[in-house]
Amino acid sequence: MSNSQHTNHKGPHEAHDHQHEHAHKHGGLFGESTELIFSLICGAFLLAGFLDEKLLQLQPAWIGIAIFVIAYIFGAFFTIKEAVESISKGQFEIDFLMLVAAAGAAALGEWAEGALLLFLFSLGHSLEHMAMEKARKSIEALAGLAPKTALIRRNGSQVEVPVEELKKGDVVLVKPNSKIPADGIVVSGTSAVNQAPVTGESIPVEKVAVSDPGTDYPDEKKIPGQHKVFAGTINGAAVLEIKTLKEAKDSTLARVVQMVKEAEQQQSPTQQFTKRIERFYVPAVLILVTLLLFAFLVIDESFSKSFYRAMAVLVAASPCALAISTPSAVLSGVARAARQGVLIKGGRPLEDLGVLTALAFDKTGTLTEGKPRLNTIVTLNGTSEKELLRVAVAVEKQSDHPLASAIVKGGMEKLGNTSIEDADNVKAVMGKGVEAGLKGEKVWIGNDELFKAIGGADIPADITQKIAALQQEGNTAMLVRKGDIYLGILGVMDLPRPEAASVLSELKEMGIKKMVMLTGDNQLVADAVAKKIGITEARGSLLPEEKVAAIDELRKQENKLAMVGDGVNDAPAMAKSTVGIAMGAAGSDVALETADIALMADKIDNLPFAIGLSRKSKAVIRQNLVVSLGVVAILIPLTISGVANIGPAIIAHEGSTLLVVFNALRLLVYKRNMNNR
Repeated sequence: MSNSQHTNHKGPHEAHDHQHEHAHKHGGLFGESTELIFSLICGAFLLAGFLDEKLLQLQPAWIGIAIFVIAYIFGAFFTIKEAVESISKGQFEIDFLMLVAAAGAAALGEWAEGALLLFLFSLGHSLEHMAMEKARKSIEALAGLAPKTALIRRNGSQVEVPVEELKKGDVVLVKPNSKIPADGIVVSGTSAVNQAPVTGESIPVEKVAVSDPGTDYPDEKKIPGQHKVFAGTINGAAVLEIKTLKEAKDSTLARVVQMVKEAEQQQSPTQQFTKRIERFYVPAVLILVTLLLFAFLVIDESFSKSFYRAMAVLVAASPCALAISTPSAVLSGVARAARQGVLIKGGRPLEDLGVLTALAFDKTGTLTEGKPRLNTIVTLNGTSEKELLRVAVAVEKQSDHPLASAIVKGGMEKLGNTSIEDADNVKAVMGKGVEAGLKGEKVWIGNDELFKAIGGADIPADITQKIAALQQEGNTAMLVRKGDIYLGILGVMDLPRPEAASVLSELKEMGIKKMVMLTGDNQLVADAVAKKIGITEARGSLLPEEKVAAIDELRKQENKLAMVGDGVNDAPAMAKSTVGIAMGAAGSDVALETADIALMADKIDNLPFAIGLSRKSKAVIRQNLVVSLGVVAILIPLTISGVANIGPAIIAHEGSTLLVVFNALRLLVYKRNMNNR
């Protein structure tokens, strides 16, 4: 696990922090709206009591007090309920001080002031809880993506079963435009699948059946994307049959939902900072309020006035807005990222991502497609491109080497439906190439070492120069010879992802100063790929431990550095970086566990989005801290001096709390654009 994860988990004393950080299930007589309705009833009786006090003056006098008592009951109901629960657990919530202030006002006969405090406090809390619930529901909506039942083939017939009962290896029938119930591979049918709910990809992905439905895939990373589907994604217009690879509880979607929920509980550096403030701030406020209670002994005023001032300060100094300012922003940021197919594991990586100055990338599968392709064809000695490819494909189709597969695939794409003869007597020459017979002639395909090994005349200088030029561009160059004639050179290369150059350009625009590529490939290949996509520095021929050393060195230079890789081979380097980012994490348990941030789709496009969202989250957190601390800093002197009484203090206190929550909820509608830098 990366270093940023080690400090994210809450200790035993943090698990029940301020009530705002918990889900508030304030149901009751009126369902989820009960708290709001109770608050409005309190407001109605407050208004009735005010009208009686100013206009009606009903007799006997206790009627007016009874009206305010009813307002108290409805306004304080949920606050008392929470206070009792907290005290029973040995905790003392700051909101309990609101009850003390309201009781103090009643003791002084200021029933209207106390009822106003409880009305505004309960109204503010109910609206705050509703706003926070909106953020939570956007996370819980992820869990609702998967269907509840699945149609499976069992004993020759179709049976509908709960998704929880699916077993590994079951064959699921997925009808057009319905949700896929489990992670698996397509064994029958072709359809475009909308993967946006899991990976964030906006364009449906074409899925086709595997050639051998009976194949087992112990390593899911090796399953080609066109065969693999995920729970919660939406099938297109055709029927698919899917062989399940995991039980529902272990699906990619289930793991994402669980990790996002865990991320909500993990504290960011700013949260830890505010907790440290609260640790000293709350006792200081209590000491101040106690001293103000006895102000009448020092200055010429009544005890009731001193008591009233102390209660006003108590309201003004309650740090509710401070306590909720960061958790609300972290929750909203994590929820927004999850909808885009970016899993951010808590507040620390969410904040750290926005302050990065450098990025280190793995090459293969991150900046490149991860599989070799036929990239360049050079014909020699008057040979046509078609003839060169016919010979190469005839020989290489007998081999299962990745370079051979790339030549066959690329060659057949260019040759179309041309029939290809079968080569015979095919022999692999380890590390050098292949030798075969074709129409009675010998054919060799391989590197220059192969032709040195078979003897004969040296490779002509002009051909050697062309091979060197291809290698300089990052190609693995293979020379094709038939008999005594060199037919041509084939350049095979793991090509850069089509989107890599534009993404790196966007990252530069966002202010990422250094982007380094770390790869085990030779330096020539590294330099060629770097030149094509705009990487600032390429380091080749690195062993895994050398990648870790490179990360250590880069961190000393840049301080804040992220490592972007596949989450498996690059795990040690990710652990050394400020933030570990895994590409293509959908379906990969190791990638989900290893990284601080997981880009679910096998695309690098979401990296600028994630960095932009992090920066926006940091800005929102700063704004919230300024508002919450600023209001307290203004209100405390005003209430101590008597300029402001309980009424204005309540309005400012609850207003600031709501303001920081709704400011944080703006992150739920964050959109990536170049102005978010």
